[in-house]
Amino acid sequence: MLAETSLSIWGWGSLGVVLFLITFGPFAIFYFAFYILCFVGGGFVVTLLFGKSNSEKYLEQCEHSFLPCTSVGIPKCIEEMKREARPIKIDRRLTGANIIDEPLQQVIQFSLRDYVQYWYYTLSDDESFLLEIRQALQYALVQFSARSKETDWQPYFTTKLVDDFGTHLRVFRKAQQRIAEKGDQMKDQAEELVDTFFEVEVEMEKEVCRDLVCTSPKDEEGFLRDLCEVLLYILLPPGDFQNKIMRYFVREILSRGILLPLINQLSDPDYINQYVIWMIRDSNCNYEAFMNIIKLSDNIGELEAVKDKASEELQYLRSLDTAGDDINTIKNQINSLLYVIKVCDSRIQRLQSGKEIDTVKLAANFGKLCTVPLDHILVDNVALQFFMDYMQQTGGQAHLFFWMTVEGYRVTAQQQLEVLQSRQRDGKHQTNQTKGLLRAAAVGVYEQYLSEKASPRVNIDDNLVAKLAETLNHEDPTPEIFDDIQRKVYELMLRDERFYPSFKQNVLYVRMLAELDMLKDPSFRGSDDESFNGSPTSSINLSLDDLSNVPSDETVQLHAYISDTGVCNDHGKTYALYAITVHRRNANSEETWKTYRRYSDFHDFHMRITEQFENLANILKLPGKKTFNNMDREFLEKRKKDLNAYLQLLLNPEMMKASPALAHYVYDFLENKAYSKGKGDFARKMDTFVNPLRNSMRNVSNAVKSLPDSLAEGMTKMSDNMGKMSERLGQDIKQSFFKVPPLIQKTYSDPDHCRVAATIDDSVDDNIPLRVMLLLMDEVFDLKERNQWLRRNIKNLLQQLIRATYGDTINRKIVDHVDWMTSPEQVADAVKRFRDAFWPNGILAETVPRRDKAIRMRTRVAGKTKLLEIMPDELKHIIGAETTRKGILRVFEMFQHTQLNKRMVYVFLERFLETLFPQNKFHELFNKLHSRSKQMQRYKQRLHSTQAPSLQKR
Repeated sequence: MLAETSLSIWGWGSLGVVLFLITFGPFAIFYFAFYILCFVGGGFVVTLLFGKSNSEKYLEQCEHSFLPCTSVGIPKCIEEMKREARPIKIDRRLTGANIIDEPLQQVIQFSLRDYVQYWYYTLSDDESFLLEIRQALQYALVQFSARSKETDWQPYFTTKLVDDFGTHLRVFRKAQQRIAEKGDQMKDQAEELVDTFFEVEVEMEKEVCRDLVCTSPKDEEGFLRDLCEVLLYILLPPGDFQNKIMRYFVREILSRGILLPLINQLSDPDYINQYVIWMIRDSNCNYEAFMNIIKLSDNIGELEAVKDKASEELQYLRSLDTAGDDINTIKNQINSLLYVIKVCDSRIQRLQSGKEIDTVKLAANFGKLCTVPLDHILVDNVALQFFMDYMQQTGGQAHLFFWMTVEGYRVTAQQQLEVLQSRQRDGKHQTNQTKGLLRAAAVGVYEQYLSEKASPRVNIDDNLVAKLAETLNHEDPTPEIFDDIQRKVYELMLRDERFYPSFKQNVLYVRMLAELDMLKDPSFRGSDDESFNGSPTSSINLSLDDLSNVPSDETVQLHAYISDTGVCNDHGKTYALYAITVHRRNANSEETWKTYRRYSDFHDFHMRITEQFENLANILKLPGKKTFNNMDREFLEKRKKDLNAYLQLLLNPEMMKASPALAHYVYDFLENKAYSKGKGDFARKMDTFVNPLRNSMRNVSNAVKSLPDSLAEGMTKMSDNMGKMSERLGQDIKQSFFKVPPLIQKTYSDPDHCRVAATIDDSVDDNIPLRVMLLLMDEVFDLKERNQWLRRNIKNLLQQLIRATYGDTINRKIVDHVDWMTSPEQVADAVKRFRDAFWPNGILAETVPRRDKAIRMRTRVAGKTKLLEIMPDELKHIIGAETTRKGILRVFEMFQHTQLNKRMVYVFLERFLETLFPQNKFHELFNKLHSRSKQMQRYKQRLHSTQAPSLQKR
């Protein structure tokens, strides 16, 4: 069917084509195609012209209107852009205290103005973005203020802050010791010290090391950015925090605009030095302290800076045209400057040549040392600790402890018997109880040191021991029951070659002289081949060793008299000054110099020599004090005459022969230098307070500490039952220096690898001021590792002083002081200081140019000099002059390294945030932020390598 249909179609089609060709011809096909093409082209042209005309008409209708929108968002955005900006009301309240909110608002305004607005207005005039940033900052400050009000700041200021500072100082001290143990001269010792410091830090902290943050500016900026972002996450609402643009802006303002400049300023050693000088600006620089700093300086830059300044002053003085009395003053100043220049030159030569000398070793080989009698050593706190260390080395500690224990027993027994007699007069009878306790104490001393079971035992005449045992069995003990044996023990320590004679040849004796400030470095006299002759302080070149060994015969003659007197006014204080002319003559030379002393210097000198030489108290009489009209000219002339008579009697050759050791004190007093007082006002007041007990308490030791536990209990009960507080106070203060240490020392945890808070005594942890003072003294003066006996004595002294001064209310007063420090007034004052420092007069402070190196070096010298000057003499007498000087200079040196200062600032900041946000696990966060530390990675590798062998064995 389909085949037939297709056949018919092709047939009819063929027929139609044939008929078309017959009718129109063969060219008809071309004409037909041409007609079709023209038809299509004409239709296209007509359509194009019609569309164009219609489009033009429509565009004319829409010329003054917007095109129809394809979505709803676009017209809304255009509407917001065209609408005038409505003012956003911002609540200016931040902390609830107007005195704080006002400067805080100014800080926010200045920050936005100087860090955002100056570039933002070049892009847009719309202020809504700025207002949103300001609102976010204010919200964060409101949350921060609310957290601060809920926080108890007392532990932070009284415990955490002190612990962190003590730990920082301990790490620095350990780093110094480790470098000193290496013993080699390093090219860059400062850089080596920083590396060693962070090695010790990671060993002590074990979980964290801040070397990258403190040494790499790039890592420091990254750390601050991360920290600020965490704080914004805590303080901002979630919606504002999710706004990345605003969050990044606020983060950069806080990290780079505020925190980083503040941390850099607080870490600058030059800024710290200037601040130290400003804090103690009221104290005057002492010539002796200044020269000690120059002689002890190991920084060539410091010495060259001082030398250049002295040369400049020298040229100025030489250019002056003067005559008359002024010329003598200028000559003295020129000579002083020449002396300073020579000392600097000598010190620079030694440092450059590497011939640095250990003063103690040099003095030990020098052969000319002061002789300190044994009886003076036993009553001096500083000297006794060195003698005790030596006796422990030689195995003779039992003799020394026995002598001290008997001293304590005698004083305790005398006091208790006096109390017993007073109670008997009042009709109260406790005779048997008191005598029983005294007997128990005496038997305890006998059993611990003299019996056959004693270990170690005091080796003494057996007849004396047997006689003592017989007395104890049949008679009541008296305070003098041990006197015969104690006298024999003293003679044994004095004459036995193992003890005191050998101690004088030991290096500990030389160190003792250094601590007593009776040792001068002979290298200070000048270079190897010259000495400083002709200086106005030529007498300072003569060390105390030489002075003490000068014989008081006719080969050396000393004459002194007061040649003039005057009235001085120093910072509003008026006092009289006496000019003493001193002549010193020996077989080879003759010297003359002038020195200046106040009446208080004479008084202190008189107190010192009468304490050391009791026979002088009845011979030498110092003119008395006068409270009113003591600046009257007639009175000053009379006092000058009396003091001259005092000097002539003192310098009498017969007087010097009678007391050979007196020469040392006299020469020290008459040297041309600032007089170093033996006792300050506080010590004089204490002596007046305990004057009735002075003679009996001089050699006191605490017998209770050295007795067995049962006997100590009995003695404590006796003291509690019968002693009155007023009678015990003086005894406690005196006894705090003479407590006998037990023969077996208490064991402590290793202080080398732990924070200071881990090693503080539990007994002082609740006493805030005692804890703070003891911790700082431990770390500054290295007491805990030097001598436990000395440390325990200092702790007991501090306890008694705090109790006598403040009683039991001291903690309450400290808490009140912390509340005052965090009060709105103080916080507002801190914000104002911050504002004025960064924006003085409302203008962003320019970067302060770094001061010239010479100026910075001289500032360092001035800072060290002032620190040494303000150290009280009482502190030197307790722990030693050399220890005090080294401790103060160690603290000062710690602040001379920017990287170490940054570490301390970051530690304080981290502890601050941990206290403010205790629920946010900031401790773990800081560990993670510091985890990229190279020192930390090396420490973990060493730890893993040491633990691997033990794990393999298991």
